[in-house]
Amino acid sequence: MTQDVNIPAMMAEIGQQARAAAAELSFASAERKHAALISAADAVWANRDKIIADNKLDLDYGREKGLSPAMMDRLMLDEDRIRAMQDGLRAVADQKDPVGEVITEWDMASGLHIKRVRTPLGVIGVIYESRPNVTADAGALCLKAGNAVILRGGSESFHSSGAIHACLVQGLKDAGLPEAAIQLVPTRDRTAVSEMLTMTDYIDVIVPRGGKGLVGLVQREARVPVFAHLEGIVHIYIDKAADPVKTLNVVLNAKIRRTGICGAAECLLIHEDVVDTIGQGVIRALLDKGVTVDADMKLAKIDGTSPANSEHWGREFLDMEIAAKTVGSVEEAMDHIRQYGSNHTDCIMTEDQATADLFLTRLDSAILMHNASTQFADGGEFGMGAEIGIATGKMHARGPVGAEQLTSFKYIVTGDGTIRS
Repeated sequence: MTQDVNIPAMMAEIGQQARAAAAELSFASAERKHAALISAADAVWANRDKIIADNKLDLDYGREKGLSPAMMDRLMLDEDRIRAMQDGLRAVADQKDPVGEVITEWDMASGLHIKRVRTPLGVIGVIYESRPNVTADAGALCLKAGNAVILRGGSESFHSSGAIHACLVQGLKDAGLPEAAIQLVPTRDRTAVSEMLTMTDYIDVIVPRGGKGLVGLVQREARVPVFAHLEGIVHIYIDKAADPVKTLNVVLNAKIRRTGICGAAECLLIHEDVVDTIGQGVIRALLDKGVTVDADMKLAKIDGTSPANSEHWGREFLDMEIAAKTVGSVEEAMDHIRQYGSNHTDCIMTEDQATADLFLTRLDSAILMHNASTQFADGGEFGMGAEIGIATGKMHARGPVGAEQLTSFKYIVTGDGTIRS
C-alpha cells in the first residue's frame, strides 16, 4: 500500500463495512457459517504452497528486523502448521453455534416469561503480532459467534496473513455471506492501530494479542473496550510432595516444547525440601537440553546455572531460558506469583491434594493447573477449536477466548397482554 493513503478515511470505510456485515451476520444461519468455515479450511489447504511462499517473504523480513529465534518460530509456517490451521477451522465449524442459545429462562408471577439468550457482540477488532495463524483463528471464531472482525496483523506477518485472509474471504463468498465480515487491514502503517483504538462508532471490543508493549499501548490509548491478553509470565511451583517423574516430564514439556508461546513456563519455584533431589534433577535436565537457568543463591551451586537477579523475576523470556527460585512453602510460592505473575497461567506439581487445593483456591490466575504442562493453556486444547487469546482481565471474558466468549446476551420477555399493576 502506498504511503499517501489516507489511513483515517480507509479505516472509517473498513469500519462502516464491518458494521453493515455485522448486522447481517447477527441472524445468519448456523448452516451458512458452518459452510463458510469448511470452505475456508479447504481453501487454506488448497493454497498451502502460496501461503508457504508468502511466509518465506515474512521470514526474510523478520530476519532483517533481527527477530529472536523464538519469534521466528512463531512466525514460521510449514505444511504441519497449515494442516493444524485447517483442522482448527474445521473444529470451530463443527462446534455448536452459540448464537441464539438460551442461557436460562424463568416465569414470573406477573405472567411474564423471560429468557436470557446469547447474541453477537457486533464488530471485534483484533490486533496481533507475529503469529499468522491468528488470522485464521480470530476470523473463524468471530464468524462462528456472528461477529464481523477487523484484523490488524503484525508487520512481520503481513504477507502470510494476507494469503490466509484470502482463504477466509473465499469461504464467505462460497457461503453467500458478506465478504466484509472478515477484513484485514491492508497496511503496515501503525497509524491504522491508533485509528482502531478510537473507532467507537464501529468497533465494539478490541482484542490485543502480543507482547507487553502492544498490550500496554492498547490499554493506554483505547477508547474501545479491551479484552486484555497480557504476557504469559507462567510459574510452576514444585512442592515438597511432588512426584519426581511427573515433575520432570511436565517441566521439560512446559519449557521446551515451544518456547515462544504464551503458555511456556518462565519461572520455577522449588520447595527447599526438594532442592537437592527433584530440584537438582529438573534443573540439570533443563541445562542438558540447552536451557539457560537463572538460579537464585540456593540453586546457583548447581553447575551450569547462571546467577539470577531481580530482573529475572516477572520476565517473559519466550526463549530457551527460565528463572528458578527456592521457596519455603506453598504460601511463599503464591506470594511470589502474586507479586511477579501476570494472572495468565500457573501450575503446581504435588501429590498432596490439600496443598493443591490451597494453590488452586487462593491464586486468581485465569488458568491454574495441577500436575499438567502449562503448554495446554490453549483454546484448542480446551475444546474450543481455537482461541483469539488468553484474557487475563476479569470482565466478560477470562482465560481462552473462544466463540462463546465472543457473545453477549439479551433478554427476551414474553407476555399475553400482560400489564404492570
